[in-house]
Amino acid sequence: LEQLKAKEAEVVDLTNRLRYLQADFVNLQRNAAREKEQQRDYAISRFAGDLLEVVDVLSLALKSVPTPHLNSPSSLPPNPSDPPTPPQKSAQDYLVELHHGVQMTHRLLLSVLGTYGVKSFDPTGEKFDPNRHEALYQAPIPEKEPGTVIDCQKIGFMIKDRLLRAAKVGVVQDTS
Repeated sequence: LEQLKAKEAEVVDLTNRLRYLQADFVNLQRNAAREKEQQRDYAISRFAGDLLEVVDVLSLALKSVPTPHLNSPSSLPPNPSDPPTPPQKSAQDYLVELHHGVQMTHRLLLSVLGTYGVKSFDPTGEKFDPNRHEALYQAPIPEKEPGTVIDCQKIGFMIKDRLLRAAKVGVVQDTS
Protein backbone atom coordinates (compact mmCIF):
# COMPACT_ATOMS: atom_id res chain seq x y z
CA LEU A 1 0.00 0.00 0.00
CA GLU A 2 2.89 2.35 0.83
CA GLN A 3 4.54 1.54 -2.50
CA LEU A 4 1.28 2.36 -4.25
CA LYS A 5 1.01 5.70 -2.44
CA ALA A 6 4.67 6.47 -3.25
CA LYS A 7 4.05 5.66 -6.94
CA GLU A 8 0.91 7.86 -6.97
CA ALA A 9 2.88 10.72 -5.41
CA GLU A 10 5.58 10.20 -8.03
CA VAL A 11 2.96 10.25 -10.82
CA VAL A 12 1.46 13.49 -9.44
CA ASP A 13 4.95 15.03 -9.19
CA LEU A 14 5.87 13.98 -12.74
CA THR A 15 2.50 15.22 -14.06
CA ASN A 16 3.06 18.63 -12.44
CA ARG A 17 6.58 18.81 -13.89
CA LEU A 18 5.21 17.93 -17.31
CA ARG A 19 2.58 20.69 -17.08
CA TYR A 20 5.23 23.26 -16.07
CA LEU A 21 7.47 22.17 -18.92
CA GLN A 22 4.57 22.38 -21.38
CA ALA A 23 3.71 25.88 -20.14
CA ASP A 24 7.36 26.93 -20.40
CA PHE A 25 7.51 25.57 -23.93
CA VAL A 26 4.35 27.45 -24.96
CA ASN A 27 5.75 30.66 -23.42
CA LEU A 28 9.04 30.13 -25.22
CA GLN A 29 7.19 29.71 -28.52
CA ARG A 30 5.19 32.91 -27.94
CA ASN A 31 8.29 34.88 -26.98
CA ALA A 32 10.20 33.60 -30.00
CA ALA A 33 7.32 34.52 -32.30
CA ARG A 34 7.06 38.01 -30.75
CA GLU A 35 10.83 38.57 -31.07
CA LYS A 36 10.77 37.39 -34.67
CA GLU A 37 7.92 39.80 -35.44
CA GLN A 38 9.74 42.68 -33.76
CA GLN A 39 12.94 41.90 -35.64
CA ARG A 40 11.00 41.92 -38.89
CA ASP A 41 9.20 45.16 -38.01
CA TYR A 42 12.24 47.07 -36.78
CA ALA A 43 15.01 45.57 -38.94
CA ILE A 44 14.67 48.51 -41.32
CA SER A 45 15.22 51.09 -38.54
CA ARG A 46 18.89 51.74 -39.28
CA PHE A 47 18.39 51.95 -43.04
CA ALA A 48 15.31 54.15 -42.64
CA GLY A 49 17.22 56.41 -40.24
CA ASP A 50 19.89 56.90 -42.89
CA LEU A 51 17.25 57.74 -45.50
CA LEU A 52 15.82 60.48 -43.30
CA GLU A 53 18.78 62.68 -44.24
CA VAL A 54 17.70 62.35 -47.88
CA VAL A 55 14.16 63.35 -46.90
CA ASP A 56 15.57 66.40 -45.09
CA VAL A 57 17.64 67.47 -48.09
CA LEU A 58 14.65 67.14 -50.41
CA SER A 59 12.54 69.19 -47.97
CA LEU A 60 15.18 71.92 -47.93
CA ALA A 61 15.30 71.91 -51.72
CA LEU A 62 11.52 72.35 -51.87
CA LYS A 63 11.59 75.20 -49.33
CA SER A 64 14.41 76.99 -51.18
CA VAL A 65 12.17 78.08 -54.04
CA PRO A 66 9.64 80.74 -52.98
CA THR A 67 6.07 79.99 -54.04
CA PRO A 68 5.66 83.22 -56.05
CA HIS A 69 8.49 82.11 -58.35
CA LEU A 70 6.64 78.89 -59.08
CA ASN A 71 3.38 80.66 -59.98
CA SER A 72 4.64 83.54 -62.11
CA PRO A 73 4.04 83.48 -65.86
CA SER A 74 6.67 81.39 -67.55
CA SER A 75 7.11 82.98 -70.93
CA LEU A 76 5.78 85.77 -73.09
CA PRO A 77 3.30 84.91 -75.84
CA PRO A 78 4.93 84.66 -79.27
CA ASN A 79 4.89 87.70 -81.52
CA PRO A 80 2.64 86.98 -84.54
CA SER A 81 5.10 88.70 -86.91
CA ASP A 82 7.96 86.34 -85.87
CA PRO A 83 8.53 83.24 -87.97
CA PRO A 84 7.31 80.05 -86.28
CA THR A 85 10.02 78.44 -84.15
CA PRO A 86 9.94 75.46 -81.89
CA PRO A 87 8.80 76.51 -78.42
CA GLN A 88 11.68 77.52 -76.18
CA LYS A 89 11.59 76.91 -72.46
CA SER A 90 12.50 79.74 -70.17
CA ALA A 91 14.59 79.40 -67.01
CA GLN A 92 11.31 79.77 -65.12
CA ASP A 93 9.89 76.70 -66.90
CA TYR A 94 12.97 74.68 -65.98
CA LEU A 95 12.75 75.85 -62.37
CA VAL A 96 9.09 74.81 -62.13
CA GLU A 97 9.82 71.41 -63.70
CA LEU A 98 12.78 70.83 -61.39
CA HIS A 99 10.73 71.79 -58.35
CA HIS A 100 7.94 69.46 -59.46
CA GLY A 101 10.42 66.59 -59.92
CA VAL A 102 11.96 67.12 -56.48
CA GLN A 103 8.48 67.29 -54.98
CA MET A 104 7.49 64.00 -56.63
CA THR A 105 10.72 62.36 -55.42
CA HIS A 106 10.09 63.61 -51.88
CA ARG A 107 6.51 62.30 -51.90
CA LEU A 108 7.58 58.94 -53.34
CA LEU A 109 10.31 58.51 -50.74
CA LEU A 110 7.86 59.27 -47.90
CA SER A 111 5.37 56.87 -49.46
CA VAL A 112 7.93 54.06 -49.68
CA LEU A 113 8.99 54.67 -46.07
CA GLY A 114 5.31 54.58 -45.10
CA THR A 115 4.96 51.19 -46.77
CA TYR A 116 7.49 49.88 -44.26
CA GLY A 117 5.80 51.48 -41.26
CA VAL A 118 7.82 54.71 -41.13
CA LYS A 119 5.52 57.71 -40.60
CA SER A 120 6.40 61.38 -40.24
CA PHE A 121 4.92 63.79 -37.72
CA ASP A 122 5.02 67.58 -37.43
CA PRO A 123 4.34 68.65 -33.83
CA THR A 124 3.80 72.36 -34.52
CA GLY A 125 1.14 73.64 -32.12
CA GLU A 126 1.37 70.61 -29.81
CA LYS A 127 2.59 70.55 -26.24
CA PHE A 128 6.34 69.84 -26.01
CA ASP A 129 7.03 66.16 -25.25
CA PRO A 130 10.69 65.35 -24.48
CA ASN A 131 10.06 61.74 -25.49
CA ARG A 132 9.15 62.78 -29.06
CA HIS A 133 10.68 66.25 -29.50
CA GLU A 134 14.14 67.77 -29.26
CA ALA A 135 14.10 71.45 -28.33
CA LEU A 136 16.60 73.46 -30.37
CA TYR A 137 15.65 76.85 -28.92
CA GLN A 138 13.13 78.66 -26.75
CA ALA A 139 11.46 81.97 -27.53
CA PRO A 140 9.30 84.14 -25.28
CA ILE A 141 5.97 84.66 -27.02
CA PRO A 142 3.40 86.33 -24.73
CA GLU A 143 0.24 85.20 -26.54
CA LYS A 144 1.26 81.50 -26.62
CA GLU A 145 1.15 78.98 -23.79
CA PRO A 146 4.62 78.11 -22.43
CA GLY A 147 5.84 74.70 -23.54
CA THR A 148 4.04 74.80 -26.90
CA VAL A 149 5.93 73.88 -30.06
CA ILE A 150 6.03 76.99 -32.28
CA ASP A 151 8.39 75.87 -35.02
CA CYS A 152 9.47 72.55 -36.45
CA GLN A 153 12.95 72.67 -37.96
CA LYS A 154 13.02 68.94 -38.81
CA ILE A 155 9.97 66.71 -38.73
CA GLY A 156 10.04 63.61 -36.56
CA PHE A 157 9.57 60.00 -37.61
CA MET A 158 8.06 56.93 -35.98
CA ILE A 159 8.53 53.34 -37.08
CA LYS A 160 5.45 51.41 -36.01
CA ASP A 161 5.10 52.49 -32.37
CA ARG A 162 8.75 53.45 -31.76
CA LEU A 163 10.45 56.79 -32.20
CA LEU A 164 12.90 56.69 -35.09
CA ARG A 165 13.91 60.37 -34.93
CA ALA A 166 12.74 63.09 -32.59
CA ALA A 167 11.31 66.23 -34.18
CA LYS A 168 13.70 69.17 -33.83
CA VAL A 169 11.58 72.07 -32.60
CA GLY A 170 11.40 75.57 -31.16
CA VAL A 171 9.36 75.94 -27.97
CA VAL A 172 7.56 78.84 -26.28
CA GLN A 173 9.59 79.93 -23.26
CA ASP A 174 8.03 80.46 -19.84
CA THR A 175 8.33 84.22 -19.19
CA SER A 176 7.31 84.14 -15.52
